Amino acid sequence: MERMCGIVGYVGPRDSQAILLSGLARLEYRGYDSAGIAVIDRDGDLDMRKRAGKLQVLRDDLSAHPMGDGTTGIGHTRWATHGGPTDANAHPHLADDDKLAVIHNGIIENFAELKAELLAEGYTFRSETDTEVAAVLLGREFSASRDLVAAFRGVVARLEGAFTLLAMHRDEPGLVVGARRNSPLVIGLGDGENFLGSDVAAFVEHTRNALAIGQDQIVAITPQGVEVTDFAGGTVEVEPFEVVWDASAAEKGGWSSFMAKEVSEEPEAVANTLRGRLHDGSVVIPELDGLDDLFAGVSRVIVIACGTAAYAGMVGKYALEQWTRVPVDVELAHEFRYRDPVIGPDTLVVSISQSGETMDTLMAVKYAREQGAKTLSICNTQGATIPRESDAIVYTHAGPEVAVASTKAFVAQITALYLLALHIGRVRGSLSPEVSRDAVTQLEAIPAGIARVLETEQEHIEQFARWMGDTQSVLFLGRHVGYPIALEGALKLKELAYIHAEGFAAGELKHGPIALIEPGQAVFVIVPSPRASRELHKKVVSNIQEIRARGARVIAVAEEGDAAVLPFADEVLRIPLAGPLFEPLLAVVPLHIFAMGLATAKGLDVDQPRNLAKSVTVE
Repeated sequence: MERMCGIVGYVGPRDSQAILLSGLARLEYRGYDSAGIAVIDRDGDLDMRKRAGKLQVLRDDLSAHPMGDGTTGIGHTRWATHGGPTDANAHPHLADDDKLAVIHNGIIENFAELKAELLAEGYTFRSETDTEVAAVLLGREFSASRDLVAAFRGVVARLEGAFTLLAMHRDEPGLVVGARRNSPLVIGLGDGENFLGSDVAAFVEHTRNALAIGQDQIVAITPQGVEVTDFAGGTVEVEPFEVVWDASAAEKGGWSSFMAKEVSEEPEAVANTLRGRLHDGSVVIPELDGLDDLFAGVSRVIVIACGTAAYAGMVGKYALEQWTRVPVDVELAHEFRYRDPVIGPDTLVVSISQSGETMDTLMAVKYAREQGAKTLSICNTQGATIPRESDAIVYTHAGPEVAVASTKAFVAQITALYLLALHIGRVRGSLSPEVSRDAVTQLEAIPAGIARVLETEQEHIEQFARWMGDTQSVLFLGRHVGYPIALEGALKLKELAYIHAEGFAAGELKHGPIALIEPGQAVFVIVPSPRASRELHKKVVSNIQEIRARGARVIAVAEEGDAAVLPFADEVLRIPLAGPLFEPLLAVVPLHIFAMGLATAKGLDVDQPRNLAKSVTVE
């Protein structure tokens, strides 16, 4: 079983090997347990090479033992959940006397039943994967039909689960066939060449013209064109779109890591998400034009997401309730549909997913639509599945995020939620022009505020992260909108530094978590502005005093000029002045820098942390 894998396909006049390897390099964030490619060379032979380990292991193998170049090829980078990361389990998988090559992203749930059938017929297997079952099945079908597209159609009709499959056969050079169900696949349109990929990063170096494959569809690409059909064989019209960023946006550009680059791009991510949506002190989101009646009829909002996106939703809840006066719940997508939630036509379900392919979130969106709810997606990826399954879409414009741990996408998601809240508040009449103008002014100042944090605090934070290189546990405290920021800070440390980290609502401290405090315990505290709520500020300062009295080492994230924390904090990380709802966009930046700095001090890979991949495309 595979999940979150990267796939790429190519047909055209150029050396397919080079194109496949460059595409896989851009997709390695999706999985880095193993990698492989297969090409049909200019003599008509199918050659395949695959190796366990990161992509560089495959590159080294190809340098030592070159393959012939070809003009038809498929490539894969794997993240394994069934069948260990070995050479044998890596993709592609071969069948039909090694004339057929198949790669796969997803899970084939009925593979055991299909494998038993094939074993009974005398077929043999060389791996532990479900993918090889699909390959052998496809080889059997092709032997009967001698038509790869027809054979593909017969195979996908028997598969259960989530999958994107790509295949090519030596007897049909110049053809790559793909199919998808609950797993991403996009087409890149070139001049005399065409591409397939898990996302547009696979081919954006070569073309920015793309098509997104829909659910239960099959695509056949040749150098001359593209044909998309449904699983029954009916022709499907696919809407084209243009990728709005170029290949350089997905490259390190001299930075030590993709994460370092993406943290530096947080101001730009916010600015780009705001662009074109602020008009004379109010928010108008062009994508939502014509949906006023939908928003006017909403009596409840449910935000669904996973991981970092869920914490963005928790921040957004405060703004949505304050500006729309509609009750808001935030739920983990993987829990949502299993508890029989009470939803209906007056419920707006807002999903948040950077990739737009998060399987838990996608299935929750489908469930919500089946129950009659209205659905809106906040997404960073054009052509993704979740936006296409939703009634409305608000794109973030963070650009490609390659590092597995999300940073710039997080601040862009919060920004999009605030824009959505202001847009709905205006439509519903629950937001006064004065409040709207003030919020817009505050949002416009955020990119410069984040840039200032990076300029004034990054070196300081990285220095004390190095001093804390042997730290084994860090706690994070916050109140109000600072609470989800504490959760996000803890998650980043878990992801990157592999140490115990927990986020708490600061008011909960005395209800149990204070038992964790011992001498030397590092505690980050997100301190609210004393200008907005002196009472809340005083309570957090009291929390600091409580943990400091028990020997904790306190790192306070506080606004400039807040002197009340100085006597009680070992380190103070300053953020510019901002209104209460806008502080999270600034306060999270030091936590991103610290997690990256501590992981770097421990000698860990901040872009590709263990056991994780960027896009979770299975449940």
